Amino acid sequence: MQTITDQLYQQLKAAPEQLQNFIHDDINWHVSAPINDLLGKDDLICKFWLPLTQALPDIERKPFINIESDYQGSAWVASTGYFVGTFTNDLLGIPATNRTLYLRYTELVQLEDDKIKECFIILDFLDAMNQAGVNPLRKSLGHAGLVMPPSTMDGLSRENVTIAESKKSQQLVVDMLEELGRFDGKSLESMKLQNYWHNDFMWYGPAGIGTTRGIDGFRANHQGPFVFSFPDRSVDHKATLIADGNYVATGGWPHMHGTHSVGGWLGLPPCNKELSLRVMDIWRREGEHLKENWVAIDIIDMCKQMGLDVFAMMKQQFTGKI
Repeated sequence: MQTITDQLYQQLKAAPEQLQNFIHDDINWHVSAPINDLLGKDDLICKFWLPLTQALPDIERKPFINIESDYQGSAWVASTGYFVGTFTNDLLGIPATNRTLYLRYTELVQLEDDKIKECFIILDFLDAMNQAGVNPLRKSLGHAGLVMPPSTMDGLSRENVTIAESKKSQQLVVDMLEELGRFDGKSLESMKLQNYWHNDFMWYGPAGIGTTRGIDGFRANHQGPFVFSFPDRSVDHKATLIADGNYVATGGWPHMHGTHSVGGWLGLPPCNKELSLRVMDIWRREGEHLKENWVAIDIIDMCKQMGLDVFAMMKQQFTGKI
């Protein structure tokens, strides 16, 4: 299915003035660090649109999941996939490679009068650094590389979507998130994920963490390092919640909070500060359990709150100076 965001991004190589047909003049466009919050069309064009199109002159957006539903009286669209193009010019200081760049995105968009009123979008700049060979952080514990679309290949075109199925998916995700809050501080098995996830569950994480398979893989490569490093973490699963058939999206920001009081996460020492996390998830239910999860986390913003400027570290790594 084609959404309003699909129509918007079809203008990527057109004149920026065409955006006014799809967005409100006072749009709020929230981007992952280092771009952050943009207000109004001019800010959006200058700080988001032009950097992308200048870095990737032949840019194309390739979504592999689009879902839509109402939330708290507003229409919302969630999407994930890649911006793809030839990396011809530097992107926010990430050095161009003159090779194809796959820039992963995940977004939540609020509509008003059939135009975009607010957008939350995470671009995986760490993965772009990986592709350019200049990521200054530790390698992912999980698999690093291109993230797969749904194994059912129905992320863009689904049949027999009903309100009942949407509610079933939504309740399963809400119950699962509640279960994640039952960590006893000692054993990962205190969270009964087997009640909610298939045994061969796929968790498609961001660069820095990577993709994991199964509950054991998730615990080893992400959950364990994370929950022990942020023992007081909390999830606001009501930030935004979109349910569309067997798909559910949650997130926006802040979506999670936690004090980085123990070392281990990404190999970084504890900063002993409470961090606000920008997180978005898209889930796919299969039968009575969740089968796949596409996860976006603004790790660069988390590092900034910890006192680490990843882009400055990157620059120092490949130029020898800041």
